[in-house]
Amino acid sequence: MSDSQDTDKLAPEALITKFQVSKLLKQDQNGRRIALLGTIDNKQGILTAERAAFATESLAVLQAFHAAISRINNLGDNDIYRWYLASSSGNTNDPTPAEAAANRHQDLKLNLIWPCTAQHIKKYSDQQLRMVTETAEIYRTHVRPYMQAKREEGRLNWVFNILEGRTEQEDVIMRDEGHGPEDGFLMLPDLNWDRKSMGSLHLLALVQRRDIWSLRDLKKSFVPWLKYLRDRVLEATVSMYPGLEEDQIKLYVHYQPTYYHFHIHVVNVMLEAGATQATGKAFGLENLISQLETMSGDEDASLADVDLTYFLGEASELWTEIFEPLKQGKQLTR
Repeated sequence: MSDSQDTDKLAPEALITKFQVSKLLKQDQNGRRIALLGTIDNKQGILTAERAAFATESLAVLQAFHAAISRINNLGDNDIYRWYLASSSGNTNDPTPAEAAANRHQDLKLNLIWPCTAQHIKKYSDQQLRMVTETAEIYRTHVRPYMQAKREEGRLNWVFNILEGRTEQEDVIMRDEGHGPEDGFLMLPDLNWDRKSMGSLHLLALVQRRDIWSLRDLKKSFVPWLKYLRDRVLEATVSMYPGLEEDQIKLYVHYQPTYYHFHIHVVNVMLEAGATQATGKAFGLENLISQLETMSGDEDASLADVDLTYFLGEASELWTEIFEPLKQGKQLTR
């Protein structure tokens, strides 16, 4: 009887054991799903594997998950933000040299915000989304004052800590002084990146100047600086990560951003586009430059003068305090 005939009689579960891995075909979903090429009885097959979703059916299950977290390795911290690699196995034994070299014992990327604010809780809670159109008038009358209030609450302390050299300096990939104080910027890993999976590469470019709170502050006169910024960010990324080429990198800006200090997201173009890269959240840097270049008006013409459509969560203060009342026809106080 041939091997193939023997295999035909095996239980489906046994085929997984007989699968002989040849090579990795693809890794996606931020590294959580892989496709493997291999053979069973000299016939090629493809095996895909995806990490199961977290069990969340009860508080006891969540507490058991937390209790099993072990081998915690702090990657960095800044102000109220901390990030780690850890294991979900509950194994507190020291890893073998081979495990340590491959980081196989650490299958979790953890971020801790502590102490957190009510705004953090809203941001990380499940909520319905709404599409809104922010006119130039709504921006000037309501949204800009909201931004001002948030900046005055001290929520940018962690950004200024980095820019002023007080924290995370070991993580800075490049610090570019440009041709003067207004040209400068630095680059470092985004706290959501595990710093090892190139397919999910995510960096941040933080500008030194503090007069640009969001893309709304970009003017036609800024185009040369934005092009310089784009070119230097791309150069630094491929220099730091030689396996990448410039056309494998995507640059975008969020609106509304998480914090009101201008920054650019730098990601591998293969990174699957979740909500943070979706239409209504991410605005491509190249498109912004082109829009500014073709905008009518003098050098002071800016993106503060255009309508922007984007999405908000129903728990967002921008929705509850501005856009929902406007939708209901209520008069807002300035």
